[in-house]
Amino acid sequence: MIVAFSVAPSGSSVAPDGSVSDAVAAAVRVVRQSGLPNRTSSMFTEIEGEWDEVMDVVRRATEAAGVGASRVSLVLKADIRPGRTGEITGKVERVEAALAHTDDA
Repeated sequence: MIVAFSVAPSGSSVAPDGSVSDAVAAAVRVVRQSGLPNRTSSMFTEIEGEWDEVMDVVRRATEAAGVGASRVSLVLKADIRPGRTGEITGKVERVEAALAHTDDA
């Protein structure tokens, strides 16, 4: 499965200028240390693995982002496709190939 998620703390851990980058960095650090395939964009972090391991990482990342905050918002989207691996890159590669094919036509 692939999970795309975003965490945002509110309350005391938010910087005076409204930035949550330190808290988000703490969450991303948990994801990267998990050893599961992952990538981070400006809006979401994606992680791929089995249900239990992915959800455990999401939980720990959410907790890390919430240290010192009174509340944490979690947005999560999942692509649950049993038996498939390597889709965190495979899906993008297939779209890029289709674009290249259409651009050549």
